[in-house]
Amino acid sequence: MTKARTRVGPLATAGQAALDVDALLDDPSTGIIVCCGSGGVGKTTTSAALALRAAERGRKVVVLTIDPARRLAQSMGIEALDNTPRPVDGLSWQEGFGPTGGGAPRLDAMMLDMKRTFDEVVASQATPEKAKQILENPFYITLSSSFAGTQEYMAMEKLGQIHADAQRDGGYDLIVVDTPPSRSALDFLDAPERLSSFLDGRFIRLLLAPARGPAKLMAAGLGLITNALTKVLGGQVLRDLQTFVAAIDTVFGGFRQRAQKTYALLQAEGTAFLVVAAPEPDAMREAAYFVERLSEDRMPLAGLIVNRASPTPQGTLSADEAMAAAGRLRRHDPESLTAGLLCLHADQTRMCERESALRTRFATAHPQVATAVVPALAGDVHDLDGLRRVGTLLAAT
Repeated sequence: MTKARTRVGPLATAGQAALDVDALLDDPSTGIIVCCGSGGVGKTTTSAALALRAAERGRKVVVLTIDPARRLAQSMGIEALDNTPRPVDGLSWQEGFGPTGGGAPRLDAMMLDMKRTFDEVVASQATPEKAKQILENPFYITLSSSFAGTQEYMAMEKLGQIHADAQRDGGYDLIVVDTPPSRSALDFLDAPERLSSFLDGRFIRLLLAPARGPAKLMAAGLGLITNALTKVLGGQVLRDLQTFVAAIDTVFGGFRQRAQKTYALLQAEGTAFLVVAAPEPDAMREAAYFVERLSEDRMPLAGLIVNRASPTPQGTLSADEAMAAAGRLRRHDPESLTAGLLCLHADQTRMCERESALRTRFATAHPQVATAVVPALAGDVHDLDGLRRVGTLLAAT
C-alpha cells in the first residue's frame, strides 16, 4: 500500500500528520491520483487544481472527470470536454521548475463519454461483423447508455486505456481521476463484478440456453419462460435481448479480464487515493466510510483533503467572551457596530470549533490518515488562476 506523504504542519489535527501534497505530486512513482468523496465537497475543483499544479511543476498530466456537472471545462478554459484529451492553454512553469531549454508544461483534460467508451471496448474485443451486430442492437444501446454501474465500469475502462497508452508512448506520467458524487464514487470498485453478475446471471444463461443446450430444454421449461417474457416484453424486445446476449457472450471474457487488470492497477504502488470532504457532519461521515472501504479493498490511500474550512478569526477572544462583551455594549448602545462585529466573531469562532471537533473525531478514529485542510475562498473557482490558488492552499498545509 502506498505510504501517505506527510509532514508536521499547523493545520494537522493533534496526533495526525499533514498531507504533503507537493511531495505526492513530485514523486515520479505516483502515476495515478484518484479523488473520491461525497457530492458537493469540491472533488472536481480539487482534481483540476492538483492536475494543474502537477503540470506546472514538470509532470505530463491528464485529468479525467466523470462528474456530470462539467465544471472542469469551464475552469480550464475549454469550450467542451469529451472522450478525447484536450490540451489546456495558459499554463506556466512554477518558479524553480521547467526545462532550461524552453518548452511548456503539459496538461490535458477530458470527460468520460460512457457510450463511446463502451463502443470502443466492443470494437476492440470482437470481429468487425460481431461488433456491428452488438453496436446496432437496441438492447445494447440502452445498456451502454443507462444501465446501473455502466458509467463506473467504463470509467475504469477509460482509466485502463489511458494508462496503457501512456505506458506505451510516454504521453503522460500522471493521471488524475475525478469520480462521481456520493457513495457511487466507490462503485467503480464493484462495477466489474456487478456487470459480470448481470451478464453471467441465471436469467442471461437461460436466454443463451437454446444455443448451448439440447433442443428439448427449449421445448420444455424454457419455452414457458420465453412465452411469458414475450407477453411482458414483446416478441421484438425479447429477440433483441437474446441476440445481444448471444453476441456479447463471445467477447465478455475480454470485458472481465480488462476490468480485473484495471482493478489491480488501482491497488498498485503507483496509485494514490485522496478522499475529499467538507467540514460538515454528513461529509465527514462519508469520508470515514470511504477511508474504511478503501482499506477493506486494500486500495492505496494517500490522505484526506478537507475543503472550505472556515478561516480562524483574528484575536484571542473566545466565543463566550465576545458575546458577553457585545451584550455589555448593547445595553448602552443597542445599535453598536462593535457589538455586531463581536457577535460575528463569536459565530465564526464557534463554527471553527465545530469544524475542529469534526476533524479531531475523524483523526481519533483514523490516526493513520494524513490530512490537508483548505480554507474557504471568497468566490467560486472559474479559471486557471483560481485553480492555482486552490493548489497553493493545498500545498500550504
